[in-house]
Amino acid sequence: MSTPKSHDGASVTPSDHRHTYLSFLWKAAGVSTDGKLPFYAWMTFLTAILLVGVHAWAEQTVKGMDVTGMTDQVSWGLYIANFTFAVGLAAGAVAMVIPAYLYKDKALHDVVIVGEVLAVAAITVALAFVICDLGRPDRFWHMMPVIGRFNWPISMLTWDVIALSGYLLLNLHITGYLMYMRFLGREPSKKWYVPFVLISIVWAVSIHTVTAFLYSGLGGRPFWNTAILAPRFIASAFVTGPAFIVLALLAVRRLTSLWVGDDALRTIMRILRVSVLANLFMVMSEVFTEFYTGGSHVAAAKYLYFGLHGKSGLVPWIWTAITLNVLAAVVFLRADPTRHLRWIGMACVMTFIGVWIEKGMGLIVPGFIPSTLHEIIEYVPTVTEWKITAGIWAGGGILFTLGLKLAAAVFTGEMHLGGAPKADGEVR
Repeated sequence: MSTPKSHDGASVTPSDHRHTYLSFLWKAAGVSTDGKLPFYAWMTFLTAILLVGVHAWAEQTVKGMDVTGMTDQVSWGLYIANFTFAVGLAAGAVAMVIPAYLYKDKALHDVVIVGEVLAVAAITVALAFVICDLGRPDRFWHMMPVIGRFNWPISMLTWDVIALSGYLLLNLHITGYLMYMRFLGREPSKKWYVPFVLISIVWAVSIHTVTAFLYSGLGGRPFWNTAILAPRFIASAFVTGPAFIVLALLAVRRLTSLWVGDDALRTIMRILRVSVLANLFMVMSEVFTEFYTGGSHVAAAKYLYFGLHGKSGLVPWIWTAITLNVLAAVVFLRADPTRHLRWIGMACVMTFIGVWIEKGMGLIVPGFIPSTLHEIIEYVPTVTEWKITAGIWAGGGILFTLGLKLAAAVFTGEMHLGGAPKADGEVR
């Protein structure tokens, strides 16, 4: 085994490994939490929202799920809706990994770390929503192998636990290893990260496929009993993931010294142009099948798109989502990634919100309306649910911001083994 080298070429003996690693963690903590006024303002804003969410969650834990808008008829609401969306966001982060490693796109190699950091943050957010939906967090041990009754491989929920946990560990290893090697000034060994990258590509597809199977396997919910639910999930994931990454890369280009070239944006835009149309096509296919064939199972779709028996709580939601996705598709098809960045940024925000509605409130809630007893009980999230939801997303934003700030410092050489970060390249 070769002797490690520091950034300035000095040898690092095996006895110094622990000191070197601790030095990396210490400097990482300093770099990721140090910045200028806009950074502190942003982190203060996110922290305030997070604390509001934590307080609301504590209230829910004490008083029970009665403080939410969920009922016996609609037992999954805003939490599971956001969980579904967050899993897709994590899966869509692989959109940068595929061209970078499978198709040898050099333009993405230096910024692929953004996708890895996003995957870690999004999976953490998804798991947080599951814990909140449990009501009592102490029940989580029931889903743990050995300790609880895992019911694997019979239960689809256990498959989901394995898929999400495995994907989180894969991305933590890849992100941590690449940053640590760059911190040491060494070339990463391909055997320690390329196999894990390839596995993560397959695993990214699996996490959203298993989530889709979790829904479509429920025979009592005909709205979800469709064979294209998993492909539809994958298509929408390849919309939200790249859309968020484009926004992140625009912020990285503006606020850090990490180089983001036009070629990287062009590659991601190519993915978006195809995936946004694929997602709209699958939604259209679902609508055609539901309404053209008719039958008793079309009731949930009627409630979602046009209302049913005077109840129309989700109609404004779904038509807003469709409108935003269509407008975003038009912009993606016509805009030039090098000249129309403002329009592209707006389109990314529109499609991000549109898919959030479509895969969240537009998918989860209609599955319970009408109920199995043909009752139409509408669901409206309470203020407590919105506070907890905002708090979880704020926590994910904090995690993503810290990871992105650290990655920018490491990959630009501002943080390395030889010394402190350079002041002139500091992330603003």
